[in-house]
Amino acid sequence: MTTTGAPDSAELPLPVLEEVSKSVFAYVQMDGSWGLNNTGFIAGRESLIAIDTCFTERRSRAFRDAIRSISGLPVRTLINTHHHGDHTHGNFVFRDEALIIGHELCRKEIIESGLGTKALFPGVDWGEIELAAPTLTFENWMALYSDELRVELIYVGPAHTTNDILVWLPQHRTVFTGDIIFNSGTPFALMGSISGWLEALERVRSLGAERIVPGHGAVCGPAVIDDVAAYLRFVQEAASKGYESGRSPLETARETDLGPFERLLDPERLVGNLHRAYSELRGEPRGAALPLPQAVADMVAYNDGQMPRCLA
Repeated sequence: MTTTGAPDSAELPLPVLEEVSKSVFAYVQMDGSWGLNNTGFIAGRESLIAIDTCFTERRSRAFRDAIRSISGLPVRTLINTHHHGDHTHGNFVFRDEALIIGHELCRKEIIESGLGTKALFPGVDWGEIELAAPTLTFENWMALYSDELRVELIYVGPAHTTNDILVWLPQHRTVFTGDIIFNSGTPFALMGSISGWLEALERVRSLGAERIVPGHGAVCGPAVIDDVAAYLRFVQEAASKGYESGRSPLETARETDLGPFERLLDPERLVGNLHRAYSELRGEPRGAALPLPQAVADMVAYNDGQMPRCLA
């Protein structure tokens, strides 16, 4: 495990490059809150496969430098686990050398969303971001290889978003989950599905992975699956009570005791999660588009009028 010289806030530790199995590396950006995602790469004999990029130009270039600290070989393939900007904004850093792969809906969402995330975090130093969507897409499953190492891409959405995939390395019992797993952070289902996410967690469990590289937080083992599932069921229960009593998602959030989940980063996500849970209680399709401005405004109100903390 080595730290890298990424340009971070003084409040945060430097990103860590961790070899999670032979020639497979996780690039971990703690503390894992808004915009501080994990990425990774697989080193082959002639080229590399990268998994996700970062929120800002400088963080993505720092990730690129971390790869170069291990290997000077080209990144020929870049996989996106879902469309959110903290996992895709830096795609352009690799665009000239890498084929970008993602779910068909990942490409669609990146193109349609553009750089709208920037409006939510006006204090972030974004740099000069250029959109670069996947140019090779799939619907349910595909496999690629790094030398003899099989890399399986498994669609499990709608969950965190409409377009989540797992990157599964069966020979190493290692999986990159994207944001299907938050380790020590509050899961966020506003753009996906609570019930679908619970099913996605069972898909992760069925793999029998020994090492999990989550979308946010420290590299972990399979026990964290239960932690994420417990929070999502907690949201469903709170939503059911609030919906039946006619309270709004914001009112329900304010009246809900987080209990053991109070320790999780970014608790304001509860409000967005309740918006999604209410949608499912109304019988709307999983991943159906919701009025995001209202949900975000409610999250800010829950957070005492403050925008979510983002140190990216």
